[in-house]
Amino acid sequence: MAIRRDSTRDEKSKAWPDRRLVAECLNGNDEAWPALIEKYKRLIFSIPVKYGFSTDDSTDIFQAVCLELLSELPKLRKPEALPKWIIQVTAHKCLHGKRRQQRTDVSDPHDAVFEQSTPPRAEGILREAEEEQMLRQTIAHLPARCQELIRMLFFEEPSRPYDEVARTLGIATGSIGFIRQRCLEKLRKGLAEAGFS
Repeated sequence: MAIRRDSTRDEKSKAWPDRRLVAECLNGNDEAWPALIEKYKRLIFSIPVKYGFSTDDSTDIFQAVCLELLSELPKLRKPEALPKWIIQVTAHKCLHGKRRQQRTDVSDPHDAVFEQSTPPRAEGILREAEEEQMLRQTIAHLPARCQELIRMLFFEEPSRPYDEVARTLGIATGSIGFIRQRCLEKLRKGLAEAGFS
């Protein structure tokens, strides 16, 4: 019984808006920090991967960002700016990591090329990370059945067959197309409201 209550509480804390998550973290709430990391772990980890870092290096960057988040969170003036702050800090750590790699790879004649190509590449990576985070947040605000349906149909590799999706969701196979359409309409509306273009 206690396990169910704890997992329900954990799910609720994951759904907290950033303003509350930040406030709860600063107040020492034991649920808040794991909920904050859970909410943003994909965003943080995706950026070093886009920069071409190995899994180990991406994990190191992820940990460095989390440490900086822990130490700098009290200085955050606007909690709604948290996703952009995370993106910028992560990109900054990636750029430092690339420069550190360049200094150790002095034998590579293409080192100077990265230095010149970083700004446009970094802008593209940051824009892509912001869009992905907006999509994750919008999906998280959809009804649970829509979240599950979208995950199974569009985010799993390989995507599941309709009959398996129907069994998992407990619905008729013939109704998946209609439900999918309604869920995608809700997603489009949510993205439009969030300013996604």
